Order: sequence, then structure tokens, then C-alpha cells
Amino acid sequence: MLDIKFVRENPDIVKENIKKKFQDEKLPLVDEVISLDEERRQTIVKADELRANRNRISKEIGNLMAQGKREEGMALKEQVTAQAAELEELSKRQDELTEKVTEIMMRIPNIIDPSVPIGKDDTENVEVERFGEPKVPDYEIPYHADIIAALGGLDKEAAGRTSGEGFYFLLGDTARLHEAMIAYARDFMINADFTYAIPPFMIHSDVVKGVMSFAEMEAMMYKIEGEDLFLIGTSEHSMIGRFKGEMINKENLPITLTSYSPCFRKEGGSHGLEERGLYRVHQFEKQEMIVICEPEESMDWYEKMWKLTVDFFRSLDIPVRQLECCSGDLADLKVKSCDVEAWSPRQQKYFEVGSCSNLSDAQARRLGIRAKGESGSYFLHTLNNTVVASPRGLIALLENNYQPDGSVLIPKVLQPYMGGKEVLTPKN
Repeated sequence: MLDIKFVRENPDIVKENIKKKFQDEKLPLVDEVISLDEERRQTIVKADELRANRNRISKEIGNLMAQGKREEGMALKEQVTAQAAELEELSKRQDELTEKVTEIMMRIPNIIDPSVPIGKDDTENVEVERFGEPKVPDYEIPYHADIIAALGGLDKEAAGRTSGEGFYFLLGDTARLHEAMIAYARDFMINADFTYAIPPFMIHSDVVKGVMSFAEMEAMMYKIEGEDLFLIGTSEHSMIGRFKGEMINKENLPITLTSYSPCFRKEGGSHGLEERGLYRVHQFEKQEMIVICEPEESMDWYEKMWKLTVDFFRSLDIPVRQLECCSGDLADLKVKSCDVEAWSPRQQKYFEVGSCSNLSDAQARRLGIRAKGESGSYFLHTLNNTVVASPRGLIALLENNYQPDGSVLIPKVLQPYMGGKEVLTPKN
């Protein structure tokens, strides 16, 4: 969420930013919120004047009463009563205007970084760099669901009976490999000096509104019926929400955390669910990283964070690339974002396995996350990034380690988490 003062003083910049994000339907919001804010500020001034006048008259009444001038004092009391009613109406109007201004401000997108490429949607994202040599073997690699099924590790039919489409059972060594990746990601981030955390998997609506836009919330979140609770779509939601309303000591910055959680998403819209596979599902597990830092340090942390994901996948010998997200593909709170994509030798193309985002002070402003400096308090910057999300990470691992006989090699870094096992062999 932007600072209303910035919007007042820079309406053209805000409108140009909306155009760059191809959200022209939001252009009228800028003039509307400026007008409402002007009325709100005038209401505040008038209310303050009334309060000051009421205080002055109250003192005068006291003096008149002390002098025995009761009639004059009672006449002034009538003025105070009338002004009290007017003040109550002004206060009510101020609250209404504040709510309207806040609601509109939460719909106006954050100012994107000048380095962000301009494009309408994810088809115009820009490849920046590749890491590792993508290889295509001289033998066929089956669809990932078929690889897992051959290993005796997948039952989507039973999951359909218990939970419906978009869910799955992972079994045996495949389930163990899935958890090995998550456990290795945990230790990988701990070794990078991030503090490990397991957060709540449900959060209140005020935290949801603090960490994401309304459109994202409607598209992603599952609400618990009859409760002010939502299932998290990523642990970033509760991890950032942990600091809601806090004044953080500068000596404790930056805050670097890595968190494990299951994640729950509707996955509606144009992408839809995969009938057979595990690429787009309602439930998955993820190791995340978040950083809360000084504003001037956030871009440096952004670079460090996505590179950690690259290093993680390269330690598994999986080729990846960094893809810069264009303006139209950025969620409203983000100023800059990139995807890390893993190589799929079966499809002979890359697919998304992680996303890194700098949200500047957007989440901090919504949630009231501050630090105190020499010239007063200020909002901090927040960032988040995927270390690994499985089963997508599992898909990349299976395809890049699939052998002609149907077996799957286990990367050396994961073997200690698999009891020393070096290879998974087909069950049928």
C-alpha cells in the first residue's frame, strides 16, 4: 500500500505506474482517493476547530458560573451541546472517509522498480540467466505421475475418494524422497544463517489483508466456515503477520527466517488443476525464506535470496534459470519479482519451481511493521522467496535423475535423508 501523501503529491507517477501494469480500470481510483482524502482532512480540521472552540467555551462557562452569571453560562452551555452533536457527526464522517480511503489505497498497486520489464502478462517475462547445462537424454522420460506410479508412490484415485480432485497420496520411498527434499532445504537455509521456524497454518483476516491484495485472497485462500481464519497459501503469510504492529529494534535487523509449512490453494481460474499430475494441486509442502530489513538493503537481499534458490537446485544437479517477471505479471504489492524455473528434460523446457519477491514497505505499511530512527519511526521492507515447493521440486528431481531402466538416482546431498539409499527402483 502506498503512502497517501505520495499519491497526493505524485498522481501522475501513480497513474503511469497503473498503466505500466495494464490496469487502466484502476486509473479513476487515483483522483477518487485524492478527493476523498481532501474531504477527510478538511473534516479533521473542522473537528479540531470545534474541539478547540468547545474547550474555550467550557472555560468561559466556568468563569461565568463563578461570577454568578448563570443565564449567560447556560446560554453558552447550549452552544456546547449543539457543537457536541456536530462534532459527533464529523467524527462519524471522518471514520467513514478513512475507511473508504484505506479500501481504495489497498487496491492501488505498488510502484514497480525501474528495472522491471514492461509486459502485459507472464508470456512477456524475460529470461535473465541460466545455471547448469540442460540435457535431453536419448531415451524417453515418462510423465512424472507415471514415474511415481511405477515406483509404487502415487495414489490419486484414493485421494479423489477422500478429498476430491487436486489431492494425492504419496507413498513409500517417493514420499520419503519428497520429505528428504524439504528436510535438506531446511538445513540448507540454516547453514545460510536463516533461523528455522514452523508457523501457524491458519491466520486471521486482518493478516490476510495485510500480506496480499483482495484479488489474490479471493483466488487463493480457503476460509474456515464460521471462523475468522484462513488456511495459508504459503508460510510467508503467517511469518510476516507475526510482526504485525511491532516496533522492531534496529539492532535486530535484518530478520532472516526460513519456514516450513503445508500450503493450501484453490488453484482456480485459467490454470486449473491437473487431472493426473502433481504440478498444480490444492495442497503441497514448502520451505520458504522471508527477510525483514532496512529499506536501503532490500534490493541487495532480493539478489541474495533468489540466488540461494538457484544454489539449492544446483546442489541437486538440476539445471535452472532466472526469469524476470514483467510489470503485468507482478501482484499489486510487489515492486520486483523473479521466478526460478527448473529444466524439464521430458518437456524440453523450463517450469516454475520458485518465486522471489521484494514488496518494499507495502506489507509493512498495511500491518504496521516499523523501526525507529533518528528522525522518527519508518516502515521496514519485506521480502519472500521459495527455497523449494514439493511436489514441483520432486517433479524436477525425478525427471533429471530418471534412468533408462525406470529407476531414479538419488542426489548425494539427499542420500543421508534417505537412510543412505542411492537409487529408487520400479515396483512394477
